[in-house]
Amino acid sequence: MKSNLIFASFLMVTVFYCSCKSPNKTISVDTAAAQPGPRAYIYRTAADYYQQVPVTLTEDKKALHSYPSPGDVYYKGELALPVQLVNGFLLDQRGIHPQTAFTKWTYAEYSRLTQTPTQDEIMGMLLDTDPFVSLYDCGPLHKYSNPAEELNAFILMNDFSSFRKLR
Repeated sequence: MKSNLIFASFLMVTVFYCSCKSPNKTISVDTAAAQPGPRAYIYRTAADYYQQVPVTLTEDKKALHSYPSPGDVYYKGELALPVQLVNGFLLDQRGIHPQTAFTKWTYAEYSRLTQTPTQDEIMGMLLDTDPFVSLYDCGPLHKYSNPAEELNAFILMNDFSSFRKLR
């Protein structure tokens, strides 16, 4: 009887130990994408879209993935126009993405709309569905104390090595 009790205890401890042991797995995480907060994106376009409202298309560019409501085109109480940098680069303040297209609406016009346009209306107002000459993810915006000044320095040195090229 005592040997059965010892055997049963041994068996329970073994089962418990084996069921609790987790395998050693290495999980790869894209640390750039995992950092919270807004990203710093700089870009150049084939034409002057400085005033135009951007929207995001699906990967095949046949439909809208996301778009702002008229009240969403503001940043810190001002129209979310991009910040003009040197050499034709712009610093995004609205939500640029590799699938971004620009609409015929200017920020000022769009902000005065009384309701959000339908997806069909927006698709009918697209100006350019492939606008970027270059697009870089420069990391989390919070890492820059003066984003325009610091990013201009990289641009003037033609040093994009620490940025992720998206286009």
